Amino acid sequence: MKTLRFSKWVRWDDRSELDGLKYPGVYALAISRKNITGQDYAWLKDIVYFGMTNSEAGLKGRLSQFDNTLRDKRGGGHGGADRFRYDYENGDQLAKILYVSVCPFTCNIPRVIPDDLPVLGRVAMSEYVAFAEYAKRYEGKLPKYNDKKSPKRSKSRRKAQ
Repeated sequence: MKTLRFSKWVRWDDRSELDGLKYPGVYALAISRKNITGQDYAWLKDIVYFGMTNSEAGLKGRLSQFDNTLRDKRGGGHGGADRFRYDYENGDQLAKILYVSVCPFTCNIPRVIPDDLPVLGRVAMSEYVAFAEYAKRYEGKLPKYNDKKSPKRSKSRRKAQ
């Protein structure tokens, strides 16, 4: 298993500056009122979510889905972002204190190449490695919005109707 090598932290709205977004990978999201832009990745208590993607759209596509859900745009459907929206009704305001770091895995997603299939498996496993490392550091708990007990905005809206 390769060591997880996350990028430096960037503000959510600057995520397009990150390298490797065309590839699958794992991403970490942190909420911080302190500016952590440009800092090396660290296992911060401020991390509130880990996600991953193996899709052809890579990290860029998955982060776009997250952003679309965050800002109530078409093309959303990101369950993790829906958990954030339960606590943060205004996605634009949340974006001002949201940071992202990515750990891309270089491979050729659109074509099924035997050498790339194990890489896709390592991506999925790496999300769990990130969960485990975080839990080891923070009282055996997952980041807030990875915890399935964390409510989703869409479910709370359905109950209210």
